[in-house]
Amino acid sequence: MHKIPVRYINEALKEPGFSGGFSMRSLEDFMEGQDMLQALHRHTFYYVLVLEKASGEHTIDFTPYPVKDNTVFFMRPGQIHQLFLENGSRGYLLHFTDDFYAPAERAARQVLRSISTRNCFPMEQAQFSRLYQLLEIIHREYTEKQERYKQAIKSALDMVFLELLRQGGQPQPSDERPEYMQERLDELLELVEKHLPEHKQVAFYAAELHLSSYQLNTVTKTLLGKSCSALINDMIILEARRQLLATSNQVNQVAAMLGYEDVSYFIRFFKKHTGFSPEAFRSNFK
Repeated sequence: MHKIPVRYINEALKEPGFSGGFSMRSLEDFMEGQDMLQALHRHTFYYVLVLEKASGEHTIDFTPYPVKDNTVFFMRPGQIHQLFLENGSRGYLLHFTDDFYAPAERAARQVLRSISTRNCFPMEQAQFSRLYQLLEIIHREYTEKQERYKQAIKSALDMVFLELLRQGGQPQPSDERPEYMQERLDELLELVEKHLPEHKQVAFYAAELHLSSYQLNTVTKTLLGKSCSALINDMIILEARRQLLATSNQVNQVAAMLGYEDVSYFIRFFKKHTGFSPEAFRSNFK
């Protein structure tokens, strides 16, 4: 059975000695005067691509995005993407792990969670210029590695992410999105990603979070506008699509990987939610 190729932070940035959970390169250095072409793969870390000047194609979790000047792409761990950038593109590529950037302040955590729900941030020139100045500060700190440079990088990242939140037009952390609910949702998403092949029932996750099924549904409906069951189904379908397009696994292997012993049931489930059988989906979209 084949698995989706996974990039780890050391190999992705070609820095075998790096162990601090953060890395940054200018695109000019990274591309070395050539086009960049990356086949479909998955990351275990946060991925931020900041494009001052660029053209190409970028697809994240099967959603195609235009590659334009003054654009930021943000990916959370576990997402898959494929990328083509033409030679001459300018900007920065940042990778960081949860271990490196784990803000202690509640508001900063909320900012990161909010921007993590979106992958593409096209920006106006003035706002992009402000953000790019912060990126240049981070690059200088990372390159020179003076005393307490990691602390300086984390402080600058706080500002970068706040700029992205402002650009996205999303609400600032407030009582409209209670911290308690957001924390339960984060815990739920982690649990579903971990236990999805074995557990697909709302009751299991409610028990793990010491909530009733009604309370858990209230959380997902308030923050996501959907029931917990719908969220679980969405995550099953997303991972099935990833496996069908990024590997050569047979449908029965994909079904088994997702915890379905009855392949026929999995096929019906997939078709109900996508309008395609797994084989038709693979043929039409690969």
